[in-house]
Amino acid sequence: MRVLFDQGTPVPLRKHLPDHSVSTAHEMGWSNLNNGDLLRQAQDHGFDVLVTTDQNLKYQQNLSDRRIAIVVLGTTSWPRLQSVLPQIATAIEHIAPGGYVETPAPQH
Repeated sequence: MRVLFDQGTPVPLRKHLPDHSVSTAHEMGWSNLNNGDLLRQAQDHGFDVLVTTDQNLKYQQNLSDRRIAIVVLGTTSWPRLQSVLPQIATAIEHIAPGGYVETPAPQH
């Protein structure tokens, strides 16, 4: 599966997704794109999943006509995300095309 990390997604997460091809918006030259353009570019370039920390995405964009799936992380904090790595990996592994899922935000 091709996975794109949005700005704010902790890059160390990449090593915990060894079965996927992971790129970042920065690596793709898409750091300055707004959410709508980023989703369009990612989808047009064959990405299957966008991993983002933008919890407002579902309110800002019409997601109903997208093929790309979206996984929203509950925090940008890498130390906090480490406690929910299995849930994040499972969400990415099992999300359907066009799906949307929010992963838990650990409290500490």
